[in-house]
Amino acid sequence: MTPALAIVVAGLFGAIIGSFLNVCIYRLPLGRSVVWPGSACAGCGRQLAWYENIPVLSYAALGGRCRTCRMAISPRYPIVEALTGAMFAGALWYYGPTALLVSRLLFGCGLIVLFAIDLEHHLLPNVITLPGIVVGFAFSLITEPGWRDSLIGIVIGGGVLWAIAEGYYRIRREEGLGMGDVKMLAMVGAFIGWQLTLVTLMMASSDGSIVGLLLIASRRGSMKYALPFGTFLAMGAVLAATIGPAVVNWYIGFF
Repeated sequence: MTPALAIVVAGLFGAIIGSFLNVCIYRLPLGRSVVWPGSACAGCGRQLAWYENIPVLSYAALGGRCRTCRMAISPRYPIVEALTGAMFAGALWYYGPTALLVSRLLFGCGLIVLFAIDLEHHLLPNVITLPGIVVGFAFSLITEPGWRDSLIGIVIGGGVLWAIAEGYYRIRREEGLGMGDVKMLAMVGAFIGWQLTLVTLMMASSDGSIVGLLLIASRRGSMKYALPFGTFLAMGAVLAATIGPAVVNWYIGFF
């Protein structure tokens, strides 16, 4: 198989994985199994045929609506499938067939699920974050960032946000951050190490502040508007895992 063909195959396989991620995004907040039963229309409950589950293409062929009840299907489905396919193709091209590739793909899949669920439900399921910490640390034993940086990343990632949340609660007597954010950043630390975890937190905080200010300026939110911080952590982690090393080296260059 040529490298170009391998990348294409990886993209197609990634789109299939994206279809499963959609199942996780829809069912985990409802406390339902992601394995059984098979996919069905959320409106009429009809079990979907195999040709209605083809990533991206089925959505386009059906015009974004259920074949039976004509209920609109969320565009999130093809977006997640296409995004996951692009991630698999890009990761194979960037990392090659290595253990780091597997680690980064698992990490990326977890981030996609957490991003989408937190955006819609303001929820970061333990079933993703807690196993993610273990898996990230396990991979650090054989690949980047190494087990020491991973362990420090878990402590710093979870500890920094926990300290911020605890301090905010003691001062304001109300919750500013949920424990889901704490566990998610600990998971990020497990996969990419403490330095890139700090880059993640910096980027997420910056993006969140910008969005918050825009919401206030447009009068669509207030100072107490609850932003889904997990979505910003996910975006920050993606940037940290890709361009983060360059950012760290640039910063160190000043010293």
